[in-house]
Amino acid sequence: MSKLEAPDIAVGPTVGHGVTLGEATRVWARVAMLSFGGPAGQIAVKHRILVEEKKWIGETRFLHALNYCMLLPGPEAQQLATYIGWLLHGIRGGLIAGGLFVLPGYVALMILSWLYAGYGDIGAVQGLFFGLKAAVLAVVLEALVKIGKRALRNRVMVGLAGLAFVAIFFFGVPFPLIVIAAALVGFVGNAAGIAAFRPGANGKTAATDDGSAAIDRAFAREIPEHVRPATGRALRIAAICLVLWLGPLVVLLATVGTQNVFTDIAAFFATMAVVTFGGAYAVLAYVAQAAVEHYGWLQPGEMLAGLGMAETTPGPLIIVLQFVGFMGAFRHPGLLPPMLAGVLGGTLATWTTFAPCFLWIFVGGPYIEALRGNKALSAALSAITAAIVGVVLNLAVWFAIHTLFGRVDVAHPGFALRLQVPDPGSISIGTLILATAAMLALFRFKVGMIPTLAVCSALGVGSYFLGVMQ
Repeated sequence: MSKLEAPDIAVGPTVGHGVTLGEATRVWARVAMLSFGGPAGQIAVKHRILVEEKKWIGETRFLHALNYCMLLPGPEAQQLATYIGWLLHGIRGGLIAGGLFVLPGYVALMILSWLYAGYGDIGAVQGLFFGLKAAVLAVVLEALVKIGKRALRNRVMVGLAGLAFVAIFFFGVPFPLIVIAAALVGFVGNAAGIAAFRPGANGKTAATDDGSAAIDRAFAREIPEHVRPATGRALRIAAICLVLWLGPLVVLLATVGTQNVFTDIAAFFATMAVVTFGGAYAVLAYVAQAAVEHYGWLQPGEMLAGLGMAETTPGPLIIVLQFVGFMGAFRHPGLLPPMLAGVLGGTLATWTTFAPCFLWIFVGGPYIEALRGNKALSAALSAITAAIVGVVLNLAVWFAIHTLFGRVDVAHPGFALRLQVPDPGSISIGTLILATAAMLALFRFKVGMIPTLAVCSALGVGSYFLGVMQ
């Protein structure tokens, strides 16, 4: 048995938490199948099942894990599952929890991508995705409101969100620079004693635990070996994870070279995996632009169709990148059959997107557990979350412009300024009507996301048969 596997042996009922790996696997499968509605809904499902129902983890440790996952690139909900699975059963537990969280969405989105690629030119299917794209615009706006309410509880945080929006929408500042700048602001603000950056300054109160949670009981007696920081173990795990993550890219570069769609997919999504701070909503605008304008993988507006598919399937929303990889390989299959190329492209995009998530948790988890209660880390998280609101606002505005208007130009008036200029004559009245109806359903009548998407899709199909789709 390898040294990498050894820590897993010590984690189980024998150390006192009483949760077997088999029981945990069944619960993680249940969590995965219930994880609809984007990261907010997925985190709520985990909290209800793991904190309230099963009492496996206490509120304080749950929020501490969530804070770390929100600081990481990639899907915070999937990483949170991996983190808690790792706390319970070491590396095996983390792999099971994180892998199962992705699997249902991978299968469902692969089927939907196949249907879209094979039958997307049929009028009724076009109508379905016409309605879906309009509804997703409303869903993105709802996500913006929810994130804003949680993050922008004082004027400083509102200001950070505004600066982030201006930086990314008007000047094209890269996501990582915005996240790094926000984190620095949070650290400096905390060090300077500014009240807006103190824990609880955003209207939340610190959570307390009664010690009844399984993990907290067990860890109060003895911290398991795999949760204790160890440099040698961290280096071994990092080496293995890096080989597994980047191995496909190295093999592609060595065998087919750089002028190949699969090499492009592996390289592009491996890069996205380390800059997708703030989850899917924070990076999709950039992915959509690159996939349409640089690589030619998608047609304008198709990202919204993929996002609609991802919204209606369980699992992390960032799995929409699988659709991008599928369509890119489907349209540039080389010598392969297009559908087979699409399946391989989608699978490659999924692998390179999610594989590094396990690296961040297995290597960083022990050190983050040792930093529980660190005020500087909490301040940095608050600032980053506020900045992400501005990034999501950028996504909402970009999607709205490109969904409602058929022609959009980009003007460069100077000073690195970049303006999106839609052609008023290219507005889609049908899309505007459906998007407005979806907003009323979500905001005014509190209709659920899935029913809203379903009704708008049905209306899109109906508009095709009535000959009014625009």
